[in-house]
Amino acid sequence: MKSPVELGLPHREPFIFVDEVVTLTPGESCEARKVFSADTAFFAGHFPGNPLVPGVILTEALAQTAGLAAGQDGKSFRLTALKGIKFLSAAGPGEEIRLHARKAGAVGGLWQFEVKATVGDRSVAEGVVVLSETVI
Repeated sequence: MKSPVELGLPHREPFIFVDEVVTLTPGESCEARKVFSADTAFFAGHFPGNPLVPGVILTEALAQTAGLAAGQDGKSFRLTALKGIKFLSAAGPGEEIRLHARKAGAVGGLWQFEVKATVGDRSVAEGVVVLSETVI
């Protein structure tokens, strides 16, 4: 499968939080994966001795996965709203985080995705991401 950038993700390093796209149905859903190595800069301060992936980074990874799921030629998507994002457990360095996004609906230029992050069979985060469509 193509890289997230080849699939239309507008982000660039160091702000890409999707390593690989596992499955993709354009306009509908995406499953991706991300592993943060132990030397990722934010682990030094979040939390020393018990490093955790910050919730805002998990949320951004889920939004990027939703953006890949939305994937429309000639269009870009921006994070517009978060609904009911919950952090159910922690993810740490070296753990494979599976990122899931499934389109729940669209009205006008707003696309809503149900999102979930898991590590193994453990839920890490879940909620709803709303993206707004822009023409590029």
